[in-house]
Amino acid sequence: METREYTTDVLIIGGGTAGTMAAIKAKQANPELQVLVLDKADIRRSGAISMGMDGLNNAVIPGKATPEEYTLEITESNDGIIDQRAVYRQASECFGIVQELDSWGVDFEKDETGYYNVHRVHRKGRYVLPMPKASDLKVILAKKVKQMRCRVVNRVMATRLLTKGNQVIGALGLDVRTGDFVIVRAKAVVMTAGAAGRMGLTDSGYLYSTYENPTNSGEGFAMAYHAGAELTGIECYQINPTMKDYNGPACAYVAGPFGGYTANSKGERVTGCDYWSGELIMNMWKLKNKGEWPLYLKLTHLEDNVISEIESILHNNERPSRDRFHEGRGKNYRTDMVELNFSEVGLCSGHSASGVLVNHEAETSMAGLYAAGDMACVPHQYLLGALTFGKIAGTNAAAFAAGQPEYEPDPAQIEAERERLLQPLSRPDGVPHQQVEYKIRRIVTDYLLPPKTLTKLDIALEKIEHFRKVDLQLLGARDPHELGRAMEIHSIVDCAEMMAKASMFRKESRWGFYHYFLDYPERDDANWLKRVIVRKGDSGAMELYTKELPPYILTDADRETALEDRQGEVNTHEHVG
Repeated sequence: METREYTTDVLIIGGGTAGTMAAIKAKQANPELQVLVLDKADIRRSGAISMGMDGLNNAVIPGKATPEEYTLEITESNDGIIDQRAVYRQASECFGIVQELDSWGVDFEKDETGYYNVHRVHRKGRYVLPMPKASDLKVILAKKVKQMRCRVVNRVMATRLLTKGNQVIGALGLDVRTGDFVIVRAKAVVMTAGAAGRMGLTDSGYLYSTYENPTNSGEGFAMAYHAGAELTGIECYQINPTMKDYNGPACAYVAGPFGGYTANSKGERVTGCDYWSGELIMNMWKLKNKGEWPLYLKLTHLEDNVISEIESILHNNERPSRDRFHEGRGKNYRTDMVELNFSEVGLCSGHSASGVLVNHEAETSMAGLYAAGDMACVPHQYLLGALTFGKIAGTNAAAFAAGQPEYEPDPAQIEAERERLLQPLSRPDGVPHQQVEYKIRRIVTDYLLPPKTLTKLDIALEKIEHFRKVDLQLLGARDPHELGRAMEIHSIVDCAEMMAKASMFRKESRWGFYHYFLDYPERDDANWLKRVIVRKGDSGAMELYTKELPPYILTDADRETALEDRQGEVNTHEHVG
């Protein structure tokens, strides 16, 4: 195993939407700084969306919605467990991101006046901004990173953070093509490594046919944990409504504004609101257990031209294989409803509320470490939140790095990680990574999937401990690619243990189906309107404790004021051509 070394001012781990925006903004903030992006794929086609997106789910457009309305909406959606300052900042600054993307050539739906055309899917507000022809979003961001003269190192999978006390000073990783061991010294680190999306087994039976990009296997969660950073909301799982046997969403955000909806076998609407939430999944689960299953996405009642417009968005942006999937099964939106199912369980703040604890400045509990995107706990932030907090994280990381010396990493940390990476390679004839991964994901599916019980969680922890002692010691790898897959399994195991222990710690039910705990079936604000924190203690053992929420900055009374303010903006907003 050869060694490669890099030195930079700002290190970005993960080249998805949050990571590319963080790199752009760090360089804009201080062009003299060196900015390095590590990605285990290629930043032109990586991250949760990989290529493009069919719409923004949470665009706060002046004249259409206000930051106050949005912040209160998300406070309600996340059952009150929220840092309102962080959500409010996202809502206040996201319009600038939309305008900037527009100027870079990203396509957004606009009305006859040239202003952004938003739709309603959430319970109350109008925040959905369609992107009919945005399949090139990642390419646009990657080109901008290059224009800013940021350095990009593709095919390097970060595996551990380098620390000095409570400060992060770099990272270690693996080149999944050459097998080189990579050492990066940095004055500030921004983690944008995505969701933990490969936790449960898929309904299709394919190991990597996950709702999330399967490369997002929890490295960010695991690296932050092993460095000593605080994580929160880990008991608040991600489970989404998807198309049966396909790793794509039902896309209520796209179909809903055009008149599509979730229906039973008779074509009757069964959900009042298709906004993705634990409440929606709970309602679907109850219908399934009553025998009123399967459910469907219904578009057959729509005019042909409307369906054609939906197809032009759904089949060409985020999931361009969608039309081939339907064609291969002889299905057509005009004549057939689309069968729905549940996604596998995972961790993701983009659609839920789990991640590394950050504040409104994207700062974590460790000096020099920032986080953004699906691995940073800003609930329900989606794509636009990832871009907005990527900007915040990159800007603040640049400011921090400018005042820091270059620290020499601890040789013991480097050698410990090198040894960990070498272990699977010492067993080329060991158990293949596919078989080992299937086993831990079967444990997650059988014992961590809601409804949760103390019995199931106890069994999960027992099996996870056995898995660490036995199965991980049998895991083999024959080349750098297989070694990368083996290291992903280590991250999956770490996330599974955090999920089990955090779920057991929160003795109530909350977030609809995401934390439906049969031993404690009621929501208990009196005792549990607070965060559950997961952290690796100084002894190396997992610690769990609670933290009070940051004080709210808004109340329901602010909603009425916000509505009045928005009415005054309707005729004064600036048109964008």
